[in-house]
Amino acid sequence: MMALATDIRSTDTGFAQIVATLREGLARRKVYRQTLAELRSLSDRELSDLGMHRSMLTRIALEAAYGK
Repeated sequence: MMALATDIRSTDTGFAQIVATLREGLARRKVYRQTLAELRSLSDRELSDLGMHRSMLTRIALEAAYGK
C-alpha cells in the first residue's frame, strides 16, 4: 500500500512541474509581447536616442524575455 502512495505523489510532482513550466513559458511570452509592443510604439527618433534601430526590436524583446 505504501508503494502506491509513493507512486501517486511522484506523479503529482511531475504534473506540478509541467504546470510550473507552462506558467513560466506563458509569463516569458507575456514579457516578450509587452516589450515588443512598447518598443514598436516608440518613434524612430526615440529609438535612435536609445541607440536602437527598428530592425533590432524583435531581438531585443527576445533577450528581455528569454535571455541570451
